[in-house]
Formats: sequence, structure tokens, C-alpha cells
Amino acid sequence: MSTRNTGVYLCSGCGIGNAVSMDGLKNVVESEFKKSCKIHEYLCGDEGLDLIRSDIVEGMNQIVIAACSPRAMADRFRFNSVQVIRANLREQVVWSHPEKTEDTQMMAEDNLRMAVTEAGKSTAPEPQFDGEHSEVIMVVGGGHSGLTAAYESARTGYDVLLVERALQLGGMARKWSKRMPIHPPYQNPQPNTVANLIEAVKNHPRITVKMGSTVAKTSGMPGKFSVDFSDGSSHTVGAVVLATGWRPYDAGRLKHLGYGVSPDVVTNVELEGMLAEGRIARSSDGNVPEVVVFIQCAGSRDSDHLPYCSSVCCGVSIKQALQLREAHPDVMIYIIYEELRTPGVAEEFYRTCQRAGVIFMKGKVQKISSSLEITVNDAFLQEEIPLQGVEMIVLAIGMVPNSTNVEIESQFLDEEKLKLLSSDVNHYAPIKVAGAATEPITLSADPLPKGESILNLQYRQGPHLPMLAHGFPDSHYICFPYETRRSGIYVAGPVRRPMDMGESAEDATGAAMKAIQAIRTAARGFALHPRAGDLSIPRINLNPCTKCRRCTVECPFGAIDETEQGFPSVNVTRCRRCGTCMGACPVRTISFTNYTIDMLGSMIKAVHIPDEMEEKPRILALVCENDAYPALDMVGIARLSFSAYVRIIPVRCLGSVNLLLVSDALSAGYDGVMFMGCKSGDDYQCHFMKGSGIAQERLSKVGETLKSMALESERVTMAEVSIADSATLPKVIQNFVEVLESVGPNPFKGF
Repeated sequence: MSTRNTGVYLCSGCGIGNAVSMDGLKNVVESEFKKSCKIHEYLCGDEGLDLIRSDIVEGMNQIVIAACSPRAMADRFRFNSVQVIRANLREQVVWSHPEKTEDTQMMAEDNLRMAVTEAGKSTAPEPQFDGEHSEVIMVVGGGHSGLTAAYESARTGYDVLLVERALQLGGMARKWSKRMPIHPPYQNPQPNTVANLIEAVKNHPRITVKMGSTVAKTSGMPGKFSVDFSDGSSHTVGAVVLATGWRPYDAGRLKHLGYGVSPDVVTNVELEGMLAEGRIARSSDGNVPEVVVFIQCAGSRDSDHLPYCSSVCCGVSIKQALQLREAHPDVMIYIIYEELRTPGVAEEFYRTCQRAGVIFMKGKVQKISSSLEITVNDAFLQEEIPLQGVEMIVLAIGMVPNSTNVEIESQFLDEEKLKLLSSDVNHYAPIKVAGAATEPITLSADPLPKGESILNLQYRQGPHLPMLAHGFPDSHYICFPYETRRSGIYVAGPVRRPMDMGESAEDATGAAMKAIQAIRTAARGFALHPRAGDLSIPRINLNPCTKCRRCTVECPFGAIDETEQGFPSVNVTRCRRCGTCMGACPVRTISFTNYTIDMLGSMIKAVHIPDEMEEKPRILALVCENDAYPALDMVGIARLSFSAYVRIIPVRCLGSVNLLLVSDALSAGYDGVMFMGCKSGDDYQCHFMKGSGIAQERLSKVGETLKSMALESERVTMAEVSIADSATLPKVIQNFVEVLESVGPNPFKGF
């Protein structure tokens, strides 16, 4: 490792020099750290940048810039081969504490101390290359989404392996007679072009189609996935797009709506088959029905069936009603709905249906007799309306994701099986989070007899892609579409969420682009987002490792496996660099070159702690860099103010915070510690999926640490902060300050 030659640069622009003494800050650097320090009016200007570049030429290889937030001017303050560390003096000091007071000066000096200390404990990471990386994209699923993902990937110049378990391509889309409109004026059903897409895929020289085959095993990591197939063949691929589509909800469970009771109650999928054949007829007598009723949300938005809305059903019913009207102009058509989803251009489609004479009734079906008489609780008339003479009922059933290879609807009522599908815990054997290592893991047992895995991942956390509550293998977080908790594996189309053919084509294209990004990023040794471009990787000192397996269990992305001896082993390109493993390790043996427990602990201790007589409490805020930190920046941008007693240290994720840092802070004299992170729970917003939840779980046990130190439990708290919470954040902080004032100063001050 080369010797650090660190230069510190102070910017007095943007009001910084008006609120704090720049000479005082320079004195802190030169007297306490013995580092070179220069002041400039505008460091982000050409003259300021030239100043830094000239010092780099002279041998400066690490830069500390005390100016604006690290979220600002990142492109300006980027210098090749030089590590840059930022101290936030603008947004989180002078813009939120503009008065030139002693507290503002102390806050700025402490921010600078922490940044220079970080520089002393941090080394710029270097890329790690591990042999050749595959640039083949494997697409699993040959329906409309999979075909689109394969075709768009090939168009960009990448080789594609398309895997389909059936003996023909097209999936559910092949069955549609027509599709909802995707071209102006968006008023009428349009031809189904999936046959053209199939031919384009089959004829593309970069696409290899493997039909009648399933994935037997997937191991490895982005750039180096090793895939074995049911036919005995194997391939190495760089990234995976899962586009296995959907299947209709089991209408056999809808007997209360007449399905299975009368042959003239059909599903929208069954009606589509009739439309494709060009003949609509009642099963009971073979005649064309004179009165047809579409019932929306058949089994959907229902806690006893599908609790979610499939969104597409409304448009499908409108499409089918228009096709039915075109084929048989005299048929009377009703669409009974609770809420009709026709957003955007689909509104024109809805109006076309109105003009065609289709009757829309807002209400809920109360009962259906054996003679198909329907009683509707009309929402507008506020009374029950009977519909008589009905000759065919069409149930608009919902979409179930093909996230496993067998039916999973029954699992919606089975909490234990659902928990297995939607969690990250090890499916193969129970794990004790602490203590001695458990028995070796067996990768042969099928933990979910009713949920055979599609990819059969050979991951420590099990064979499945973790799923949301309803079986969709998505990240959930709205900022990261297509993402899963398995790096380099992306989902697209209705397996990700219910969507029509137009939406699924856009979705598949997006997932293909993410797969390409993963391949290119892995080859360069970079992390995938949210820490895109990060070169650091977790380094594990195996000497003190106790084989407790906390790191392997808690890793949100399944990036850590175990060797035959039970030691953790990092799959580098799976890793997102969140640091959750670092926070999990009880013996502090996991670290990054530029992010360590020692670094954070040293930054905590670098702050000047006033003694009890000064009556200036100090509060440590460990703040998630993804939401809470920018929210604090926005407090300053809005010129709001928060307590000047707070000292902020950004962390990659609250999951990376080891609880030993809490005792370090309290031992150093801090009066309280506040964790600020993303929302946890079922509707989580954590960029690393479950970091906030893990931190919350860890903090539930912090009482024992506080008790051993004879300190009050109120001294440690956690706040869930969204990026939109900047207006209320000062009050959240002030409430904690008042709590600490009520319990009094930390007795460890001065020790």
C-alpha cells in the first residue's frame, strides 16, 4: 500500500466563509493533524480545481474537500487515481446554522475532524479481476416478455440464450386474438404481433433458443453464472432475465360466482380462446349469447383469493367487449366493476366501448343464481339491481406470477410456506445466528414441495428468488425496477407485476438493459447500484472468525457462501457493498479498504466532546447515505435548522452499523446516539432491501449494552427517515434532544 499524502482543501464560498472562521478550520487541520491545508473562495471553479490538480501532480494522492455535500459537485471533484473524501460544511452546517456562533464553528470543526480522520483510516480500493467474464444473457421464459428481452439484448450486440420449458414460444400471448391498443388513436383492439416477434427471435443470429428445457441448477455470480439444464447441458452466462410470465387464477375456486356451477360462466382467458377461433357460443346449447355480463375483480382484491389488483383485467374486458360487439352487433353487454382502471391513453379505449353501447355498472355482485340471474349492489343507485336474461357470464380473473414451477395460489392462505418464499432465511436447515456452527448445509432437500424453484439457485439462502407478499420476485423498492435480491438476476413482465403486452415489452427492454449493465459492471470490478461504481469489496480476516454465520445469514443479496471448513467466502460480483456483513460480525473481522469499523469508531472519537459544565450535549447521528443523509441536506437547502449539538456520520446502510459502535460512542462521552435510516417492514424503502429492519432488530438488544454501562435506554433511538421528510426532520431531532436533556449528561464525559 502506497503512503498516503493527504491534502485538505477548504472552500469559503456559498456562505461558508461568512458563517465560520476559515482560519480556525485551517488551524484544526494543521495543528491537530499536521496536514497541508489550503483555502479557496470557490473550489468547484476552474481556478480551485487547478489548485488541487497541481498538488496531485506534485504527489498528493488523497484529497479532503471541506465544502458542499458529497452529493453535490461529485463530477467536478473527481480526480483519476486519487481518493476524495468530503466534509459537508455547506448544507449540514452553515445553511442550516447560518449565524456565526460558537456552536456553528464547533460543528464545522468537528465535521472537518471526522473527514480528516476518515482519510487517515481509509485507502482507495482497487479493482479486482478474476479471470474471464461471460457476456451471454440468459433469458428464462419464451413468452412475450422473454422474447422481447432476448430480441432487444441481441439488437445491442449481446449473445442470448433463451430457455423455454414448453415446446413452442409465445406463452400466454400466443393465445390472444387481439391486443389492447399501443398506437394512436388508442381506440380499438389491434392485431397480435407475437408471431412476428417469435420469427424475429428464431432468425436472429445472436439468439440461441433452447425449448423443452428447464434450469436444473444455477450457481456462481454476475459474469460467471454456471447453469445446468434438464437435458444435461450446461452454459456459463453473465446475467439472467427471468421472464416466466403469468397464469390465470384458478377459477375453480370461484363457485360463488357460478364457475363450475353453470357451463355458461367462463373466464376471460376462455373467452379469448373463443375470440381466437372466431366463434362465441354458449357451452350449454352452442348458441350465440344475447346478453353477456363481464364481472371484474373475479377473485381479485379479495383476502380469500388474490388480495391484489391485476390492473390488466379492465382493459382486457373492454377489448373483449368491443370484439364481441364487432362479431355480434345485437348482443347486450354489461361490465360490472368496483373501480375501472383505464389510465392515460387507455381512457380513449374506454370511451370507444361506451360509444359502442356497452353498459358499465359500478357495483358489487351480491349473488348469482343457477339460472344466471345476477344481483348487483349498484354503487350509484344505492340499491340492489337484478339482471335477468343473462346468457353468458365472463369472469375477469387475475394474474398469478409464474415465480415457481407449480401452482402457488394455495400458499396465499398458508403463512408458513409464504414466509419461506418471501424471506431470505436459509431454506435448507435452521440456522442459529450466534454460537457454534450448525451442521453442514445440504443442497439437495426440496424445502417447498409445492414451490419448485425455477432457477434452482445454489445459494446459501436457498434456491428461490426472494418474493414479495404475493409471489412477485421484485425488489419492491420503486427506485429499482427489475431488481431482485440476487445480483445479476432481473425480472421482467407479469412475473414482476401484472401488466399488459405493451407494458411488458417496455419492462423486458429495461430488464435487458440492466442485465447488460450488470455484465459490463462485473467485468470492470464495480458494484451494481445503489453503490454503482464502488470498487471496494468485503475483506474477511479468517483468524478471529468464529464461524457464527451471521454474515452469511444477514447478507441481503446472498453474496456470501461458506467453505467446506465453514468459513465465509465472498462472491465478489454478487456483493452490493452495503456493509451489512460488517455490521453483523461480532468480532469485527469484516471490513472494506475504505469503510471499516475502526474508521467509523475513530471518526466518532475525533469529535470534541465538551465537558459537563459547558452544557453542550453531543449527539451522534449514524445516518443512511441513501435517504436520511439527503433529507438532512434538504433541511439545509430549505434553510431550516436543527440542533447544532448533532454530529453526523453517513453510513452505507444502517445494516452496516455494528452495535459495538454504540458503546464506543457512549464511552467517548456522547449523550445519545440516533440511527436514521429508511423505512422498514413489509412496505420497506431500504435501498439494500432489509438493512433498516436488521438495524432495528439489533437495536432491540442494545438495552443489555446500556444496562452494563449503567446508562438509560432513552440514550439510543432510531428514526425512519424518507427523503421526503426534510420538513419534519428538525422536529424529530429536537424531540430526541429534549429526551436527552431530561435524562441528563452522560456520566462518561471527561473520562
